Amino acid sequence: MTYRFFTPAKAVHGMTAEVHRQMRRDFLGPLPAFQALAAAPELLAPTWALLREALLAGDTDRVEREVVAAATSLANRCRFCVDAHVTLLHALGEPEPAETIARGDPPPRPRHAELARWAADSRRPRATAWTGAQGPELTGTLLTFHFLNRIVSALLTPDLLPGGLQRFPAVRSAGGRLCARAARGGVEPGLGLSLVQPGDPPAWAGDSPVGPAYGALRNAAEAAGALLSDVARRTVTATVRWEDGHHPDRPAEWAVDLVRDLPAADRVGTRIALLAAFAPAAITPGDVALWRLSHPSDADLVRLVAYGAFAATDHVCRALDPALR
Repeated sequence: MTYRFFTPAKAVHGMTAEVHRQMRRDFLGPLPAFQALAAAPELLAPTWALLREALLAGDTDRVEREVVAAATSLANRCRFCVDAHVTLLHALGEPEPAETIARGDPPPRPRHAELARWAADSRRPRATAWTGAQGPELTGTLLTFHFLNRIVSALLTPDLLPGGLQRFPAVRSAGGRLCARAARGGVEPGLGLSLVQPGDPPAWAGDSPVGPAYGALRNAAEAAGALLSDVARRTVTATVRWEDGHHPDRPAEWAVDLVRDLPAADRVGTRIALLAAFAPAAITPGDVALWRLSHPSDADLVRLVAYGAFAATDHVCRALDPALR
């Protein structure tokens, strides 16, 4: 596995160190996506808080949550995350749904099949008439991976292991055995919120800590939109709504056409944000090189990608509220 556009710093301090400590205690440590996000700690902390409270904490069946994570990742064509969460299903002692989802087929158990369909339909919530939360932790897991899939596809290469070895069932099974203890451990709800300024929770979250964690990520991602002009942000928001999560056939050409009429200074940033929302793996070194002419820091690249990724994520979230559709 390699990073596509920059190598994260090895030394961490401040908030990043606090997040890493909690990751080591509660999960599998600071995984690659979070190491990339560490360039912008204000995004790292709420992303971890949301994943922790949605995927790891609380009483909802962890296998069901991993089914949602894997199926969402498949819908978003994030091969890295599909392999990771199929491996975690192996770690939880569920190889059959794991490998069925990896093949793109419905899991054999009706409840798992229902959740996989629900996750797949959320990619295009309007086109599929997708409705209904599945409880705060399952819904939070789904939204976590709509965001993380895009971060991963933009900033990481798709292989967990050299040569794509993680795609072999025997390798995933072995990986699951290695991380079984960490995957099966219980996590106390709410402690992720100690790392963030909680935001306004969406209605579907009730009084779960998932809601304030989602609100915190929304605040951080929307603040990152300050990198773009008002017209650029309006272009991203409008495109996310009318395109409704479809996968562009030729993403680079699609994005160029959408920004053609924008002022020249807005085009490259808007193009990257749109690709982050719809086809993050299509962001190229050339796109990034042009962006870095005016925004040279790794942090600003991460912020821009996160802004586009969250615009798509919040489109899914808004579909849960009839008043916002």
